[in-house]
Amino acid sequence: MYYGNIKSCDIADGIGVRVTLFVSGCTNRCEGCFQPETWDFRYGQPFTAETEETLLDMLAPSYINGLTLLGGDPFEPGNQRVLTPFLKRVRERFPQKDIWAFTGFLYEDLLRPGSHPRCQVTDEMLALLDVLVDGPFILAQKEVGLRFRGSRNQRIIDMNKTREDGQVVLWNG
Repeated sequence: MYYGNIKSCDIADGIGVRVTLFVSGCTNRCEGCFQPETWDFRYGQPFTAETEETLLDMLAPSYINGLTLLGGDPFEPGNQRVLTPFLKRVRERFPQKDIWAFTGFLYEDLLRPGSHPRCQVTDEMLALLDVLVDGPFILAQKEVGLRFRGSRNQRIIDMNKTREDGQVVLWNG
């Protein structure tokens, strides 16, 4: 897996001050995407053990609320296979911090057998998330004032309540 950027003090992509990882690779290729360079699966730098350690060090300060995954798309199957073991390390080391992920895929598609994004680690990766922002960016539904999303069709899903209820529960932060 490659990544395009890491932000150590991001306040735009989740609640509080966050560490944000922008992974590379996206097959959704949404019109009007704010980072089309990240569609390329080889954009940026390789995600290595050293990258993981850097991210874990960035997450350590008490003022950091959590980790956010953006892209590209973290739910491209190749990205999931790399991110899932890393997210397990984050959970083990920082159980009090939350994990957000943004994807252009719908949550229902992540669950549907045979869909492009679904792979052997999808359920495990979803289980490690607190919040999932799902759905493709749709330029015709773009709204600058939306909180934590770019277009009206996108949902902010409270993954903990969704797991409890067995159905999608929107986050109301």
